[in-house]
Amino acid sequence: MSDSLQPAIAAVIARAPEWVRQELASKDPATRARAEEALTAMIASALHEPGEAKS
Repeated sequence: MSDSLQPAIAAVIARAPEWVRQELASKDPATRARAEEALTAMIASALHEPGEAKS
């Protein structure tokens, strides 16, 4: 992973909502998939918006 991407991704994960964290730990595959999709969208958005997720 690029050193410049790591802080942006870490910042998104640090401010992920509690429901995403809870659902990522779920044993239900559909629930976990929903959280993974949400987190993926949050990371993609941060990487496309310059300056939004810098730490």
